[in-house]
Amino acid sequence: MKEITLLQPGKIVFGTGCIDKFCDDYLSMGHKRLFLLTVPVIRPMLADAIQKLESNGVSIEIYENIMQEPTVADFKTTLNAAREFKADSVIGVGGGSVLDVAKLVATLVNSNQQVEDLFGIGFVKERGRWFACIPTTAGTGSEVSPNAILLDESDSLKKGIVSPYLMPDAAYIDPKLTWSVPAKITAETGMDALTHCIEAYTNKFAHPLVDVYALQGIRLISANILRAVKNGNDVEAREALALGSMYGGLCLGPVNTAAVHALSYPLGGEFHLSHGLSNAILLPSVMKFNAAANPEKYARLAIACGVEPGANDEETALRGANFIAELSEACGIPTKLSDIGVPQTAVDGMAKAAMNVQRLLKNNPREVTEDDARDIYNSLY
Repeated sequence: MKEITLLQPGKIVFGTGCIDKFCDDYLSMGHKRLFLLTVPVIRPMLADAIQKLESNGVSIEIYENIMQEPTVADFKTTLNAAREFKADSVIGVGGGSVLDVAKLVATLVNSNQQVEDLFGIGFVKERGRWFACIPTTAGTGSEVSPNAILLDESDSLKKGIVSPYLMPDAAYIDPKLTWSVPAKITAETGMDALTHCIEAYTNKFAHPLVDVYALQGIRLISANILRAVKNGNDVEAREALALGSMYGGLCLGPVNTAAVHALSYPLGGEFHLSHGLSNAILLPSVMKFNAAANPEKYARLAIACGVEPGANDEETALRGANFIAELSEACGIPTKLSDIGVPQTAVDGMAKAAMNVQRLLKNNPREVTEDDARDIYNSLY
């Protein structure tokens, strides 16, 4: 069995209401200047925690200007705010964009490294300030991954920074914080989490140790996402999605994603589509493209989704891809790029841009050429 390294936060706390545990843990460490990244819609849910920390002598700078697809410039503005505040600790409370920026701020607040030099794997030189992540969507799994994504305006492409130093010191996954997430965001972030699990399980570098997380994530998300979309107050479904998302995040460090994510980056970079929406639209087509490379594994994936086996692995794998397409549509997600305003004239440029994401394409079970990328995009019109 090949070697694999698992990286996880020093502490993972999962459970409804566990944000209270964060306050107790934080106060026990003695930090006094907390830079808190969140968004305005989340802030009311943090009122009690903020009051508790401040009443115990903690100075808190609340930063709420993170965009859905944060750019390099957005990050630099945030980093300067943290430096001016002289933060000794950082926490991100929000969706994946907030968490990714929080991870980078904590890492670079006292560093001379420039973020533009860090895109890729392993370029961060040292760990920064103590930081924690509290997700408010069940999607990116960023709270337990060593990855962060920014939009590089210089070439309109989303790029990743991967380093063990980006692994949070602690993650607090409180499903209660997801109860008020709108149906549309629940659907898109849930499909993002499902994509993480599917791409980890079918990855060229998949490993039995990570397969355990990936398969359980697939089971949980595929069985519960539609329930959560239809009824945001379905506590059982919300908890299942949060757990499935965490499992997907745990797959990102050791195995990572593949062609779905690589092809989605030009959609986010050029057309500013949400990451989850891009993945959801691409996922069934990429699954059909990849299935020939490992029909047996794609058949097992389909069965994990609850699909009835076909006459052979190839038929079962196809049923799995069709199930994902139907599930996504049932959740209200468009099935075609033409449905969301992406002109077909953009396909050539997107295919060319996707070829630059070799960090992920190298993981794909089947080689993806520029012509293949073009065909996958064109199949969505």
